[in-house]
Amino acid sequence: MSKMNFKPLYDRVLVERLESESKTSGGIIIPDTAKEKPMEGLVVAVGNGTRSEKGDIVPLQVKPGNKVLFGKWSGNEIKLDGKDYLVMKESDIMGIFE
Repeated sequence: MSKMNFKPLYDRVLVERLESESKTSGGIIIPDTAKEKPMEGLVVAVGNGTRSEKGDIVPLQVKPGNKVLFGKWSGNEIKLDGKDYLVMKESDIMGIFE
């Protein structure tokens, strides 16, 4: 992972989408045009968190390096240093793989 000059704000998370398998368990190769976009990714950077009603900063639960599952239509696609990423709110993330 290269050092980039992008820091998400508040409760936003920068995610690198993980590539899905290009072959089924039966050995059939899936062409790129028929593949669905993967819903798994690797957290690259996170914002500082949100503010509670008392004004305290509540940190995010996800951390850089976490492998996460998110919704199919979650986030906004951006390109940084020639690579594709997603910027999404932490609430769009359904869970963390352990």
